[in-house]
Amino acid sequence: MKKKIPTMHRGVAAVLVALLSSPAFGSSHMDAPLITRDPSANTTDVYAFVQQENGVKVLVTALGVYPHEEPGIGPNKYNFDDNVLYEIHVAAGGDVAAGKPTISYQFRFESTFKNQETILQSYLGVINDVGDAAQNLTQTYTVTKIDHHSGTQVLLGRGVVPPNNQGNATPFYNQGDNGENPAKEGVATESELDKYTRQAVTALGNGYSAFAGQRDDGFYADIQSVFDLLKLRSPGKDSQAGFNIHLMELAIPLSELGGDQQVVGVYATTSRRQVRIVKDAEDKDAGRWVQVAREGNPLFNEGLVAIADKDLYNRTQPSQDKSLFRKYAENPELCRLINLLALKDAPFKAPETGRSDIAGIYIPDLIKVDLSTGPCWLAGGGPNHPNNKDDPGYSRLSIFGGDVLSSAIQPGFGDGIIPGGWPNGRRFGDDVVDIAVTALIGDLRVNPPVIPIVAGDGVDANDMTFNKVFPYESTPQNGRNHVHP
Repeated sequence: MKKKIPTMHRGVAAVLVALLSSPAFGSSHMDAPLITRDPSANTTDVYAFVQQENGVKVLVTALGVYPHEEPGIGPNKYNFDDNVLYEIHVAAGGDVAAGKPTISYQFRFESTFKNQETILQSYLGVINDVGDAAQNLTQTYTVTKIDHHSGTQVLLGRGVVPPNNQGNATPFYNQGDNGENPAKEGVATESELDKYTRQAVTALGNGYSAFAGQRDDGFYADIQSVFDLLKLRSPGKDSQAGFNIHLMELAIPLSELGGDQQVVGVYATTSRRQVRIVKDAEDKDAGRWVQVAREGNPLFNEGLVAIADKDLYNRTQPSQDKSLFRKYAENPELCRLINLLALKDAPFKAPETGRSDIAGIYIPDLIKVDLSTGPCWLAGGGPNHPNNKDDPGYSRLSIFGGDVLSSAIQPGFGDGIIPGGWPNGRRFGDDVVDIAVTALIGDLRVNPPVIPIVAGDGVDANDMTFNKVFPYESTPQNGRNHVHP
């Protein structure tokens, strides 16, 4: 791919402009000043990709929250917040260019205790099944579909959140069903999933499937080096290794979105009530929902938007991106920093101004997914894993690694060839750092586009292997047996 990219024929730039949706460094999960103080509402990453579930073609969407969860804390633990409205939004048709949601899917949580006359907040004993008597604090959730064109609301169903991976209290997450051992690796079939995850995958109405619970943080990058004056090291160290997140995931039948002959856009938001009422007897949230965070492609807010507008980005909608944030995409400060700190001795430089290509792909900030392709290739445990190999054709570098799909609605690079992963959607395992920096250093304003190098931060894999079945994200790290780099 390195040799072919600089000589790609006319039309390549248009494809990248349509699909390449982030020129930044990934996501450290600390995007803006205010939201870092509110971890249960702090979005980490958004995913969206085409798959087959139970013989039905679906769009898999996911939203992660609660960055940098240290596994195995207590007596209180990380949970979804009953007072946060979590939403995954899908734009279709003309709403994609307008940056407006066509359909929104709301996740709402409710926490209950089986026994409050104890200090054992989470685990009263070994949890044998999700929601059993030993899982003291139990969260349930509802998923509601909101159609913004018709105004209808449909309750799709309810689910139960599995326990966090504490260790001995939750042995079935871990190798050999032993709480002293590391968490189980990713698997290739549903029957091989750990017991808790398998029980927590929920079939909803109208053909939807859902999951909500703790998972390993599947984003991998040497974030410490990136934000330490771009002093990259070899090999790099995965700054998210050993940490968990909380993940909501929804598989959406394409029939619910109007079919597969289209490109859709996906983003997510979190909101809190406008007012907090503090009383002697009880505290209460009241008033309308106010958006406190949003996430589309990795790191638009963190890597391009200036400090003065970072909190504003989290409070606004993609429909406002053109008027409020286009200037940051057209003249990215990040390009200047890369040139100053990383490319000062290189024979090429990242274009710093007039980046109409970056503005064209980033405004509005939605992950764009071509639904007309077949299922994307998935990451497993690497190309040589004995039981859970990556799919043939999969590359963490997406199109820069030769990983492509065939579109029925776009000409692509010829014969409908388009990226197999991000920036055509985003899969678990996509190395968004290396993909993004490769594109940012290049120049997509010319035909053929200039791609001088395939960049890398020295971290080429997640510390946990991925599942190739729903919910795809890796098993949560064991609180009793995990490491940080």
